[in-house]
Amino acid sequence: MKTQTSAFDSANSQLVASPLTNAAIFLLATINPGEQSRVSVLSLCADLSGLLRSVGFRALEDPLSCVMGFGSNAWDRLFGSPRPAELHPFREIRSGPRHAVGTPGDLLFHIRAGRMDLCFELAAQIASRLDGACTTADEVHGFRYFDQRDLLGFVDGTENPSGTAATEAVFIGDEDPSFAGGSYVIVQKYLHDLEAWNKIPVETQEKIIGRTKVSDIELDDSVKPSYAHNALNIIEENGREIKILRDNMPFGRPGYGEFGTYFIGYSRSPRTIEQMLENMFVGKPPGNYDRILDVSTAVTGSLFFIPTATFLDAVSPEPPASLAQAENSAPVVPVAASVSAAPSKDGSLRIGSLKGDSHE
Repeated sequence: MKTQTSAFDSANSQLVASPLTNAAIFLLATINPGEQSRVSVLSLCADLSGLLRSVGFRALEDPLSCVMGFGSNAWDRLFGSPRPAELHPFREIRSGPRHAVGTPGDLLFHIRAGRMDLCFELAAQIASRLDGACTTADEVHGFRYFDQRDLLGFVDGTENPSGTAATEAVFIGDEDPSFAGGSYVIVQKYLHDLEAWNKIPVETQEKIIGRTKVSDIELDDSVKPSYAHNALNIIEENGREIKILRDNMPFGRPGYGEFGTYFIGYSRSPRTIEQMLENMFVGKPPGNYDRILDVSTAVTGSLFFIPTATFLDAVSPEPPASLAQAENSAPVVPVAASVSAAPSKDGSLRIGSLKGDSHE
């Protein structure tokens, strides 16, 4: 890509590729009806970086970050045209008893820090700003479980790209120049039947995952089944593997018998993760599905676009250009559309979140 390196100097991306943390809050919200709700969301966008600095400055030893994303319908309502080229509603997948369900979500807030109190404080502050403007669709408080393991007992995220490979995996380039430096993210909440999982022999569990349980070593291809989770998640184009960036987190409420994994995957194109989900739920070939789904159920699913931090800082509460033109028959400059959108070399600015009423 001829321009991506120089494009890094023109704008700041959100901290999509920030290091893994010990705590996270995942919040999905829908925007309430009415013009004031729209204005409240837009008014917050440009203030998020300052609000984040105010909260994060209280504990500089534990960096606080947050990524803010927008669903397909929300983008049209908030910003109008132009649209990110591959932004669309989450595509549900059904195959026998397996269902990758799609659920409501206009806004995503992915808050990360070394301590939950920082995540909580930022969520609480933004909740007061958006009071009455949004309704929480889902809220999950994630935690790091021992040595990066999920509640199934396996290390999660071993093959995440880093450095320039992560940048290449998550940030849009010349394929959509108006939104270069942005990203796409798909989130799903999975609930596990741990009683059923723990009855499966460890050797069989390892074949389902494709790695050894204790040492986290990938199984040799000679013994790894084609239905192994890590085998089905390999996506190749023209002989080259296409990577995504995961920041999955365990969550749960033992008193309620709730144990789960919150999947969050960032990519420069949603097609990569959508193909992974197709392989998992339908199978590759069909019927050769991911056996994790025998004990794990997806209960949410949403797709969001992640604009650059530069874009968010330039947002104005003026009506979207497409709506204004329809109402006034006069051209209006699209909100923040003139902002160059590409990642900075360090991925710079950090964005905020929202706190709601659900209890995951």
